[in-house]
Amino acid sequence: MKKYIEVYNYYKDLILTGQYKKGDKIPSVRQSTAILNVSKTTVQNAYFELQADGYIIAQPQSGYYVSGGAREMLNETEESPASRQILYDLRSGDADSESFNLALWQRYIKSALRQEERLLSYSIPKGEADLREALSTYIREKRNVIASPERIIVGAGVQPLLAILCALANDRRTVSFPTEGFKQGIHTFKTHGFEVHTRDKNAEIIYVSPSHMTAYGDVMPIKRRLELVHHSETTGALVIEDDFDSDFMYQNKPVPSLFALSGAGNVVYMGSFSNVLTPAIRISFMVLTEELTRRFNEIESCLAQTASKTEQIALCGYIRDGHISQQTRRIRRHYTAKTRAMYDAIRTAIPQAETTVSENGLVIKVEAAFSGCAEDFIAKGLSVYIYSIDNGILRAALTPSALETEQIPAAVKALKAVLEGDNT
Repeated sequence: MKKYIEVYNYYKDLILTGQYKKGDKIPSVRQSTAILNVSKTTVQNAYFELQADGYIIAQPQSGYYVSGGAREMLNETEESPASRQILYDLRSGDADSESFNLALWQRYIKSALRQEERLLSYSIPKGEADLREALSTYIREKRNVIASPERIIVGAGVQPLLAILCALANDRRTVSFPTEGFKQGIHTFKTHGFEVHTRDKNAEIIYVSPSHMTAYGDVMPIKRRLELVHHSETTGALVIEDDFDSDFMYQNKPVPSLFALSGAGNVVYMGSFSNVLTPAIRISFMVLTEELTRRFNEIESCLAQTASKTEQIALCGYIRDGHISQQTRRIRRHYTAKTRAMYDAIRTAIPQAETTVSENGLVIKVEAAFSGCAEDFIAKGLSVYIYSIDNGILRAALTPSALETEQIPAAVKALKAVLEGDNT
């Protein structure tokens, strides 16, 4: 086991057992180096991983604090001093003000609100029938996912849908995730009594996000997809395909979905509109297998719909009128131009850095000489995903989607200052 993983597990255990509580300050890099008798690089890499997995958060000029293990402090921006100082968000993947026509969406919301009689009742557990019909057509045309509306379940985000899946697939006991990064999904399965592993080919449930496998935006190649489909067919493993970011395949044509490649009916397809529209519209959906649909129908009366009925009605109209396709094309152009602009700006301002654009077109990979630490980025108002700082080399992933276009030059200037050790 690598030394930094031992340090990571040491602090992770202290947090999970409650010996460090939310808001507690943990030892500085220098203090941990002395306490644990390891190198500074080892501690820094361990802290990077703890930050990436949501266990701690760095606050400039102060140190590292426990975030509760579920990214609570990262999400509670009004309460986090560190978040208040972030000027350039190159990590979250949020949308910018240019990416979505809110005025058009408001018209569909107003139209939905005029359906007064329909709004006097609860939405059915599967979701509004007309929305599921629209989704059935949409995913068939977009991803060759062919499924009747009866197999489609709507929910307020991925996590509520996973909770339903846990109830439907409770005859299975083990689930595998690609990394420990998807904290909400892992927590959901653990809460329902599943054994959670990472990259375990023998797990009875395998969760994958083929169009965004890593923080670098890596895409699962067709060969690996076919291997996973074959594995599912021969072992009976249930595959959960989160098709997150498949709309953003700028560099290549979209690779076929696992659902479309599978012939054994062992794939559950999941989709969301958070990236295409805006993260505030919390509507996701999943396509169940025939067997899981039968199980859902048996317990449907015990379930409740979590997504807003008003937003479901609005989204149905938005999709049927062709706006979802127009919006997808629009943001592809928008984010392609923005990612390329930042990539070109970095290449010009920091030519010594090695930079590449990810396969899904959303992320800029940066590798450069660096003698500082993570706090240096926050001190300059930058939020970035740091993969590692090892032997004086920084490896980071930058996602500029949340930046306004006019902010790119200033963000690159701040990045250059950090890499060059300019603390003024």
